[in-house]
Order: sequence, then C-alpha cells, then structure tokens
Amino acid sequence: MFSGVSTFAPEIDSAMAFILWWSAILMIGITAFMVYCMVRYSRKNNPKPTHIHGSVALETIWTVLPTILVLIMFYKAFGTFELMTTRPDDAMKVKVTGLKWRWVFEYENGKKADELVVPVNQAVELELHSPDVLHSFYVPAFRIKKDVVPGKDNWTWFEASEKGNYNVFCAEYCGNDHSYMLSTVRVVDSGEYSTWLNTKSEVLSGPDLLAAKGCIACHSLDGSSLVGPTFQGIFGKMETVVTDGEERQQRVDEDYLRKSILEPAVDLVKGYANQMPSQAGLLTDEELDAIIETIKELKE
Repeated sequence: MFSGVSTFAPEIDSAMAFILWWSAILMIGITAFMVYCMVRYSRKNNPKPTHIHGSVALETIWTVLPTILVLIMFYKAFGTFELMTTRPDDAMKVKVTGLKWRWVFEYENGKKADELVVPVNQAVELELHSPDVLHSFYVPAFRIKKDVVPGKDNWTWFEASEKGNYNVFCAEYCGNDHSYMLSTVRVVDSGEYSTWLNTKSEVLSGPDLLAAKGCIACHSLDGSSLVGPTFQGIFGKMETVVTDGEERQQRVDEDYLRKSILEPAVDLVKGYANQMPSQAGLLTDEELDAIIETIKELKE
C-alpha cells in the first residue's frame, strides 16, 4: 500500500494495518485449529467416539480475548474517525460540485476550476454538492472518500503534507461515463497557490470546452445517438420540443441553445429524457458564447 500524504493518513494506515494483520492471524489460527481437529478426531485416529464435556476455561478464553481485540480495533478506528470529522477552524473553504460527469471546484474569491489546487500544509474544507445524481468524492492519497448527495450538504477536509499531483475519482456509480469522472488535486507551495488563485482562468476554445465541461459525454459531434441530441447540424434545425407537457415546434437558434444550457428541462427535445443538470453558475458568459459558436459551426 502506498503511503498517504494527508496529516491523518498515518493514523488511518496504522488502524487498517492493525485490523488486517489481526484478521489474518485469526483466520490462519482458526483454520489451522479446524484442520488439526479434522485429523485428530477423524474416524481413523479416533475410531471410538467419546463424549467431551465443555471447558469453562476454553470458553472464557475464546469469549474474552476476541472481545478485547474487537474493542481495541474499535478504539483505533474511532480515533481516525474523530480526526477526519473534526475540521480545523482555520481551514480554507472550497465548494465542490459533482456533475455528470466532472468535478467543479469553486474558491472563496469566485474562481472556478476543473482541478483542485491547494497549498501544502494548509487545512482545506471541501463543501460537497450535487445537482443531479449521487456521486462520491474520493482521493486515495489523502484517505478521504465522501458521498456527494443531491439535495444534501456534505463536507470533508484534509491537509496535504507533500506537494504533488494526486488523483480524484468518483467512487459511486453515477451513470454512463462514471469511469471518466476524473480530476486532480495539485498541491503547491503557498506562493504558487496565491499566484494561481489570483490569476484569471484562460478561456478554452469551443471544442476544448465541449470536452472539458463534459458536453460530449451526452451529445455527439458526428451525428451518432447518445444520451442527448447530437450537436452535428442541430443549429437552425426545427425540433419538436416538450414545454409544460405540450409538444411544439422550436427552431434551434442562439436563444434556444442558451436557454437549453442554463435551463435544460424547460424545452426538452421530444424523445429524450432530461438527464442534464443546469449549467447556470458553472459557465462564464465567455464560455457559454464559445460553446454556442462551436455548435453553430457543426454542419451536417
């Protein structure tokens, strides 16, 4: 097992190692005793059955010793649980939003990013939210995993003890592209973090935005059918949409695209279920304009 790089990782690893080794010792010991009994009291070695009376001493040992061992396991595990659920007062806060199928990180100054950048040796509190389905924020190197539940505020925290890049996964099956819901925690020194935090994020090109924001997970660019309508040739096309339960004809223009991105459930293309979370607050005006311009250029 690789070593953890958060401040509470050593305690977690120690508790897990203690439980693992004692479980292995007990399994081997019990199995060996069972094999011994099978041989010692087989018909060949013990042809005449004998009645065996209970042993108070033996029963006391196999009751008391496992109870003590379980209590020790509980004590060590509860100690790590207490560490992980006691957030420091000086922790910096980052809002984490889990979407199908990407992570969005928002800082207290309003900056948003697709990767989590934090300073080394600084406690970080993550405020976890989901507007769509159940996700689970998992960073193995920090030994943290927390469910991100729609309609419920959740949180976790960590303090990275070493600089580097560490993988972020979604540990709860959340739909078609669950396995692609990946990101990175980049741990840097305080000076580099301050510079990054106060530098305006570069606006990606339209095609790059479609990939970075997860659009192409549901909307193809080549006319093939996915979870949502293809983007190829959709601009200017007449579509049958469902509005307040009523079908009507709608031309796909800039206003419709903008509304569909920000309010996807309002005018839903017939034949498709609404699986798209609203992108309101997740895209800047520049990013929204770039995505719309890219869709306009995708001719049949």
